[in-house]
Amino acid sequence: MHALLGPAWALFRRELLLAARRPAEWAQPLVFYGIVALLFPLGIEAQNPALKVFAPAIVWVGALLAALLAVERMFRGDLEDGTLEQLLLAQAPAPLLVAAKFGAHWLLTALPLVLAAPLLGLMLGLDPLPVRVLTLGLLLGTPTLMFTGGFAAALTVGAQRAGILLPILVLPLMTPAVIFGGGAVHAASSGLPYAAPLYFLAALLALALTGLPLAAAGALRNAVE
Repeated sequence: MHALLGPAWALFRRELLLAARRPAEWAQPLVFYGIVALLFPLGIEAQNPALKVFAPAIVWVGALLAALLAVERMFRGDLEDGTLEQLLLAQAPAPLLVAAKFGAHWLLTALPLVLAAPLLGLMLGLDPLPVRVLTLGLLLGTPTLMFTGGFAAALTVGAQRAGILLPILVLPLMTPAVIFGGGAVHAASSGLPYAAPLYFLAALLALALTGLPLAAAGALRNAVE
């Protein structure tokens, strides 16, 4: 067990240490997320009821765009300095190492978005129950966004114009999480049952955790070869 988890834990720590040396780079998605959520109300009249209706979409679309900012550089530096090849040659299974890398990126870029969601939800006029549903939905949905974006980054790591290809590949795959996440908040705001969309988010998370690291590892092998 240690032979499997040891390399994954070492890679996880490496990602955190590298991020600690570049705090401005990893703060960029959170700053962008806050700007999107806070500037949108400026285009709507004060105390407009429509703001509460649009709030879930504002927060979720902001999280999606912030995830896109974070995943583009996930593997490119490793490919350029040879780390990616060493990762694939390690004794531990490549999907486990890829999952550790995805998890580190979620902790660095998406978890702060989840923690900021209650404040942003209240600022956008949501009631306490929808704010809790919003936060829970982001906690379930942002790993799916990050793993999906990581898979797309693995597919395009060797491409010359990955910045153009990445949104085209990843946006259709991320859309279900945004739909279910926003739907849960709308249901809670309307007094309707909101558990079903959260269950769908949990199902998407289970699929992402089990399938996308394996698919991303295969894509990375193709890129190295």
